[in-house]
Amino acid sequence: MAKQALEELGWSPFFAEAWSDLSSPEGRVPARVVVAHARVLRVRAAEGERLAELSGRLRQAARASVDRPAVGDWVVLHPRAGRALVEVVLPRRTAFVRRAAGNVTEQQVLAANVDTVFLVMGLDRDFNPRRIERALVLAWESGADPVVLLNKSDLCDDIDARRAEVEVAAPGVPVRVIAAKEGEGLEALAPWLRRGRTVALLGSSGVGKSTIVNRLLGEERQKTREVRESDQRGRHTTTHRELVALPSGGLLLDTPGLREIQLWGTEEGLATAFEDIQALAPGCRFRDCAHQSEPGCAVQAAVEAGELPGARLASFQKLQAELRSLEIRDDPLLQREEKARWRSIMSSLKRHPPRG
Repeated sequence: MAKQALEELGWSPFFAEAWSDLSSPEGRVPARVVVAHARVLRVRAAEGERLAELSGRLRQAARASVDRPAVGDWVVLHPRAGRALVEVVLPRRTAFVRRAAGNVTEQQVLAANVDTVFLVMGLDRDFNPRRIERALVLAWESGADPVVLLNKSDLCDDIDARRAEVEVAAPGVPVRVIAAKEGEGLEALAPWLRRGRTVALLGSSGVGKSTIVNRLLGEERQKTREVRESDQRGRHTTTHRELVALPSGGLLLDTPGLREIQLWGTEEGLATAFEDIQALAPGCRFRDCAHQSEPGCAVQAAVEAGELPGARLASFQKLQAELRSLEIRDDPLLQREEKARWRSIMSSLKRHPPRG
């Protein structure tokens, strides 16, 4: 019975193996973090929910934000009298990580151990395919499977055109059109909301995430607010991340609206999100082509031929530069290599100036 209860929370052989590797789990139980505040966690074990706090040893070991328990994490729980203790965070199978807001170069885990990420965008004035491209880089980097939800279809006069734009910005990614307020299109989400599967909802404020949660739960659990008429932007309704159980048996991780998504990670997620550009790149004359003004650039040729939107290439270059800047920020060797790379590019341009 305990095993079944854990599986309903998303327990899998991956976590069972990590648990078996623990040296002394006697008297401890696995639990999943459903809400994480600065000092207190709410966790759910096979026996039910309870409040917990970090052990002194874990507080010392987890000085960086990325090492502290996040919503969705599986932890080793010491269910003592009073408030329980979280002693260890089990390895994460997936993690949706961004660079924390502000000037500090630090990772922030938005969602852990997620199977699918629903990237929500409104079909009103919130619509912006470039924002989806940015979110997809992090989604692919996380290890979870992305799905794009285009909400508020009742406010859009040309749904097919909008959907086509997103399908270009998100090649190979499922795109579903819904109107959560009216309850339309939500049945198409069922394949990702099966028993024991975890889905995270991510998107800017005002896109309708709380309304989606309420519709999927069948009750008004989350407060909702109308967006401002002046700019179609919403105010944050969800104030913290929370893992909730759905009637379907799935688990939904709701998050506050994101004002900004700063990238964190390697270029693997970028390569997957822009696989169309990656497929063209081998045709470039120069192996280190930046797809700017170099002669023989197959990517620029595709833009000129109308086969690749120029805005998509510009988005790729912007995100690539952002990741590169993050990578070299604290690495003097990479800083020198980057300067040498650009000297080589500029030298090539002087030898082979663009025509026209």
